Amino acid sequence: MKPVRKAIFPVAGFGTRFLPATKAVPKELLPVVDRPLIQYAVDEALAAGFDQLIFVTGRSKHAIEDYFDRAFEIESDLHAKQKTDIIELLKPTRLKPGQAAFVRQQEMSGLGHAVWCAKGLIGDEPFAVLLPDELLWNPANPCLKQMRETYDAKGGNVISVVEVPAEHTHRYGVITPGASEGAVTEITGMVEKPKQGTAPSNLAVVGRYILQPEVLDILDAGKRGAGNEIQLTDAMAELIGVQPFHAQTFDGTRHDCGEKLGFIQANVALALERSDIGPALKEWLSTL
Repeated sequence: MKPVRKAIFPVAGFGTRFLPATKAVPKELLPVVDRPLIQYAVDEALAAGFDQLIFVTGRSKHAIEDYFDRAFEIESDLHAKQKTDIIELLKPTRLKPGQAAFVRQQEMSGLGHAVWCAKGLIGDEPFAVLLPDELLWNPANPCLKQMRETYDAKGGNVISVVEVPAEHTHRYGVITPGASEGAVTEITGMVEKPKQGTAPSNLAVVGRYILQPEVLDILDAGKRGAGNEIQLTDAMAELIGVQPFHAQTFDGTRHDCGEKLGFIQANVALALERSDIGPALKEWLSTL
C-alpha cells in the first residue's frame, strides 16, 4: 500500500448558482466569514498530511492561483505600517514553492473528467479529491484526517459519506452498504443520483475521496453517465469488488456551500463560533 500525499481540487466550474457574483470572482474564493472556501479545503488537506496540491482550474480561475501566491504590495504596505498581526493572517495563503500545481479543464464534462485532467501529475500514486464547496467542519479532527486514518488501516479506496433524508438521495451519489465497523462501512455498490425512491441507502457521498490510481485508467474511456457527464461515481463503482472500498461517515458538520442557503448558513454558523464577532452576532440574531 503506497502512502497518499497528493490532493486534487476540482475548481474549474462556472459557479452559475452564485451569478452575478461569480461573473468576476470564482465561487471558490467567496468568503465564509473572512476566509475563502478554497482555503478551508486546503487547510484540511494540509492538516491531514498531504503535501502536493493539484488545482484543476478553468480559463476564468486565474485568481485562485494568484490567491496562493505572495502579495508583495500588500505585505510591503503592512510591514511599513507595522501591522504584523494582519501579516500573520496571510501566512496560510502562501503555499511553499513547488507545493501547488495548476492544470486546465478545457471543457466542463463532469467531476470524473476534472479528476482525469490531473492524471499526468498523479502517475501511479493514490490521491485525494476535495470538493471545496462542501465545507466539512470539524477543526479538531478534519474530515480528510479521519479518512486518512481509515485508509492507513484498510487500504484501497475511502470516501466520505453523511446520512441524508430519503427524499434527498436523488441529489447525490449513494452507496450500497455492507458490513460496518463503527464509522467505517464496507461499500458493495454505488449509484449516482438514483431516481426518487430507488436509493440503496441514505448514505450520500459528500465531496471527499481517497482513491487508487486505477480509477484514472477507467476514466480514460470517457464513458458518460448522469447528465451526459463523465461521472467519478461511475468509475469508482467499477472498482468495487476489485479493490477494498470503504465509506467513512463524517463526524462533524456539513455545510453545502454550493447552494445559496447552505453558504449563508455556513457563514452564520462559523461566525457564531468566533470569539471576536460571535457574541455580537448572536445578540443581533436574537432581535430578528
